[in-house]
Amino acid sequence: MIDHLLRPADLPTWRQRTALRLLNLFGWKLRHKPLPGPHGIVVVYPHTSNWDFFVGLFGKWALDLDFRWLAKDSLFKGPMGGIMRYWGGIAVDRRAPMGATRSLAQSMLREEWCWVAITPEGTRGYRPHWKSGFYHLAAAADVPLLMVYMDYRTKVLSVVDTVRLSGDQDADMAAIAAIYEGKQALHPELAAPIKLAPPHNGPDRRKSA
Repeated sequence: MIDHLLRPADLPTWRQRTALRLLNLFGWKLRHKPLPGPHGIVVVYPHTSNWDFFVGLFGKWALDLDFRWLAKDSLFKGPMGGIMRYWGGIAVDRRAPMGATRSLAQSMLREEWCWVAITPEGTRGYRPHWKSGFYHLAAAADVPLLMVYMDYRTKVLSVVDTVRLSGDQDADMAAIAAIYEGKQALHPELAAPIKLAPPHNGPDRRKSA
């Protein structure tokens, strides 16, 4: 197995080295390899604590990658809104129709470089499944998934594994589950099972990408 562990000496700027040293100070290691292209979806799992945001943010700074991320629009109200956008946040109205997915996909592809991070659980509390937005967005834009995890058991933040959707939803989710197998959340009891929510019009229908 290739060791993708980063060390401060591997990084070119003072800001990157400082961010990685802070991660290391709190016991975290960062694994990374170059991204497979200029566009994609970053899937972050598991997500059960506010601490995940700060670990991910320092990892983002260490890698100097301008990852964008989606969050509910209510988080962007008030004085924190400008800070959230500066940090790469994109406000999303969760009441918007599925047509918004195609619009977001087109907006991504118009940019020279755009990777959008999504937490498919959609909440830090327990859910019985993942929200399917990340899957539909990747399919609509025809871009790869970057499977990021924060394993609190080993204190590893990994930005290494990628998946290209095949159109077979069951096979794709099995490939995703294999990457996250054994990765421990800060609150394991709150981590959602790695399966998509059933479609509204029936649990047996499989949506093709």
